[in-house]
Amino acid sequence: MNEPFLTRRTQAAELWLIRHGDAIPGPEEIIPSGIYDNLPLSKKGREQARLLGERLQAITFDAAYSSPLRRCQETAAPTIELQRLRLTLVEDVKEIYLADAVPVEHDGESGDLVALSKALTDRQIEIVRTVSSSGSWDSLRTGESSKAFRQRVVTAIDGIAQQHIGDRVLIFAHGGVINAYVAEVLRLEKEFFFPCANTSITMIRVRDTTRVLYTLNDIGHLAPLFNASERA
Repeated sequence: MNEPFLTRRTQAAELWLIRHGDAIPGPEEIIPSGIYDNLPLSKKGREQARLLGERLQAITFDAAYSSPLRRCQETAAPTIELQRLRLTLVEDVKEIYLADAVPVEHDGESGDLVALSKALTDRQIEIVRTVSSSGSWDSLRTGESSKAFRQRVVTAIDGIAQQHIGDRVLIFAHGGVINAYVAEVLRLEKEFFFPCANTSITMIRVRDTTRVLYTLNDIGHLAPLFNASERA
């Protein structure tokens, strides 16, 4: 088949990469556990997931995959319930392992949950600032190199694609995972740290070594949240 743009969906896997919903809890719902790399969705994130499910309800999907982290599974829940799909967990679409590369700057003994919520937000901002300015995860000195991270992500997602030629597939993952895979699709040497929004839709068609980006960072379903924010 010589079709560079994979316009016929029946001859390619159509992958809908979904970033998880917001997972930075407000002070009223934070759990001061000291473990912040596997947080559940926040109240805002749960609403984003609900709106995503409604957006996708009229579209037929053949399979659904997810990172095993809670924020991805909880993002998937409304959609797979409406789609009546079974969610398959894939270890290798987890976010890059950060550990204590960027620690949470907070006095855990103070009991100040407002300050803890802000510290988690500040940590996220610092991670984004550091990697986007350098173009590499290596600037964080994590336990996983940028090259190794991209390789495991691409191998995992391409593996899913090869199982689903002719299918439309959901993959619930993380901003870094989607950045890495899109960078490979676009044949970029450096990582592609675009601002991948919570519950955004990035659609890519894949067949063998041909990959075509059709949609990037679509958040049309979140319009009600933007409108509510403007009225507040």
